[in-house]
Amino acid sequence: MSVGVARGRPYRAKRVVDLVLLALVAVPAAALGAVCAVAVRLTSAGPVLFRQERVGRDGVPFEMLKFRSMRPGDNPVFPDADRITPVGRLLRRTSLDELPNLLNVARGEMSVVGPRPTLAYQVERYDDRQRLRLGVRPGLTGLAQVNGRNELSWPARIELDLEYVDRQSIALDLRILVATVGVLLTGSGVEGHQVDDPLAAEPPPAGPTTGPGL
Repeated sequence: MSVGVARGRPYRAKRVVDLVLLALVAVPAAALGAVCAVAVRLTSAGPVLFRQERVGRDGVPFEMLKFRSMRPGDNPVFPDADRITPVGRLLRRTSLDELPNLLNVARGEMSVVGPRPTLAYQVERYDDRQRLRLGVRPGLTGLAQVNGRNELSWPARIELDLEYVDRQSIALDLRILVATVGVLLTGSGVEGHQVDDPLAAEPPPAGPTTGPGL
């Protein structure tokens, strides 16, 4: 079921830009992805891909794909360091774990540039204004990713996402892509998740039910 949101309107050529960029990177991305897949498969048990439901444009859920970077078992949003495999740590630092997101772009569920896709429980905490970030397809990279990434609080990230929704254009997308290269090369912003952020913190586990005779 989708999460209700006011519909946005991406700029007219955005899907065309996504497809052109996909065509340009398809061969090197496939080769690099094959190397990453083999590394994940040979160094830890479990599936190569991590699949998780995220919220897309207009609140419609979709299955986001990433290379698995954690050990099999419970995979929390903010894992302890010992849950992450050595290969997974490298994939996360270089953002290569997100390479399969290109499949989501090809399927039309994501865009190359846009707000990062979030989980349903996080979207449920948005106010009406913050929900406007769902007016465009989520992206591999965006304004928040080139302006602090995980070091930013969630409200600060959302403000940058809303700025992108208001200002989106081909020129802005290209500037973000150029800036993303620098972020990936330096690994800046990878650390710094604020696990107690009210918008992002995982909901507490449901307690036991009680009632008459129990």
